[in-house]
Amino acid sequence: MQSPDELKDKLCRAMKAARQTSSDFDLNPDLVLPVRPALKQAAVLVAVTEDAQLILTKRSTRLKHHPGQIAFPGGRRDETDRDLVHTALREAEEEIGLNPQNVSVLGELPFHETVTNYVATPIVGIVPAGLQYKAEVGEVAEVFTVPLSHVMSVANFAIEGRHWQGTRRHYYTVPYGPYYIWGATARMLRGLAEQWT
Repeated sequence: MQSPDELKDKLCRAMKAARQTSSDFDLNPDLVLPVRPALKQAAVLVAVTEDAQLILTKRSTRLKHHPGQIAFPGGRRDETDRDLVHTALREAEEEIGLNPQNVSVLGELPFHETVTNYVATPIVGIVPAGLQYKAEVGEVAEVFTVPLSHVMSVANFAIEGRHWQGTRRHYYTVPYGPYYIWGATARMLRGLAEQWT
């Protein structure tokens, strides 16, 4: 098992190599979108524990957008946020009770454009192992971890599809046990996994 310093070094190398932005439309080059409003800024926290577990959430089924889906903690940038790092840390504290002081921010990945008109910047950070998380009842149904090795293996990803607005839309998936990780979350992880050596 690698040390926390070795894990940080490996994450930093992969982040530095991951230079290409991504979107929900990467696998659908022929998709013609209607005119969309200006994209809203958002940030998500790609939090990895020192024992190489990735922290994810299962969104509440009561939410208007992406109910029940697997996601990173995160959300829309508020006017009071200093920057996108602040957005990601604030949202993680609100959604899963992660104290920002427990996060060692390593940097950010290229942004991801979503079908719901957001441009989301993944902020990568290391957190101590063994912390307890508290799901915010209105937004998060569950907080869980996935071995980083699972989502950093390109072989564990697949391309699937479903009908959306009259056409078939394709997307990445990287399922783990009972958790169906797909869409924007899987696409952002895929970008990092492609640089994981």
